[in-house]
Amino acid sequence: MKAAVFTLGCKVNEVESAAIMAELEARGWEVCAELAPADIYVLNTCAVTKEAERKSRQLISRALKYNPQAKLYICGCASQKDKEQFGRQGVRFIGGARGKESVVNAIVNDYGGGQCSLLGYPKQVKTRAFIKIEDGCDNFCSYCVIPYLRGRVKSRSIEDIAGEIAACGAPEVVLTGINISAYNGAEGGLPQLIRALSFTDKRVRLGSLECNVIDEELMRALKGLKDFAPHFHLSLQSGSNAVLKAMNRRYTREEYLEKCALIYKHFPNGALTTDIIAGFCGETEEQFGESLSIIDEAGFARIHAFAFSPREGTRAYGMKDLPKEVKNARLHRLIEAGKAAEEKYLNGRLGREYALITEEFDGEYTCGYTENYIKVYVEGKREGKIKVKLKGIFRDGASADIADGN
Repeated sequence: MKAAVFTLGCKVNEVESAAIMAELEARGWEVCAELAPADIYVLNTCAVTKEAERKSRQLISRALKYNPQAKLYICGCASQKDKEQFGRQGVRFIGGARGKESVVNAIVNDYGGGQCSLLGYPKQVKTRAFIKIEDGCDNFCSYCVIPYLRGRVKSRSIEDIAGEIAACGAPEVVLTGINISAYNGAEGGLPQLIRALSFTDKRVRLGSLECNVIDEELMRALKGLKDFAPHFHLSLQSGSNAVLKAMNRRYTREEYLEKCALIYKHFPNGALTTDIIAGFCGETEEQFGESLSIIDEAGFARIHAFAFSPREGTRAYGMKDLPKEVKNARLHRLIEAGKAAEEKYLNGRLGREYALITEEFDGEYTCGYTENYIKVYVEGKREGKIKVKLKGIFRDGASADIADGN
């Protein structure tokens, strides 16, 4: 019997899907992580935007094209938000964003194999393993539906996280969650967890962070790791104080820039990336200009830009939305500014040496990521961790030569 487990959305969804795959494989199933011919399909959905929710609904038809007689098992944020939209022929089970072991139990009820009380470690198949350290978010930003779907912050113990990292075969681990800045599985929060990981020789990378967690204590803890990847994805969303307040983001532009300066003080060769929303409710042209100007001020290596998408059930849903054409025009300008920032960042790193963990062989090049999250292409087939010297902007990253001493 074959199960296809397909995922939309965030890294947390991917981790949870990988844990479902591991549970099914342990029960004798052949599993894959793509839409392909299979006996059953587990569809892990997303609701962060209207477009993500629409794509989630489409997964049913896409899966049934491979096998019209297949049984479908639905989970994730989109089905947590509205189960009714997935009630179609062939769907055997509709779960939500929480307690995804219920998906495995639904399959067990249909096919046998033993109940699952808690999902175990995920099936890791890549050189970067994503380690989920918490679930949920207490921030309730005015535009975001996820806290209503995922619930309050719930963190794993340090011992459990450390055990998964020790058992993991990947050379790099990424600590991920819905809001890892709110990790509370130990009295000392995220810095205490970081200090507890000083045992590992693996490269440790952090997932998306909130402004409030960046302080001297966290910086010192990160410096204590044997191999820390100094790439900080620090969520911004807007460069305007007025818009940040309307978003319920709980920091100012000035405070955000202070955190950026603190990061570069401790990690001058690091990288800062961020998310920015274009066209939030009531955003003026002047306020949007503040989002454009902060890109240079913060020294971002890359930005992820999105047009505002009103989500039912959030506080922003009742606010006056901007015209679609205004949002799309601002999004285009953000994307162009982001491209310029990335090119500036890459040009400033040419000629420098970095540690590359190889991930795949692409035609005549080996690809992978440096510690500061630059995608690098090296000629020939290489494996493992190698020192490279960046030589030029290439494709979606940089080309490099093998550094002396490899």
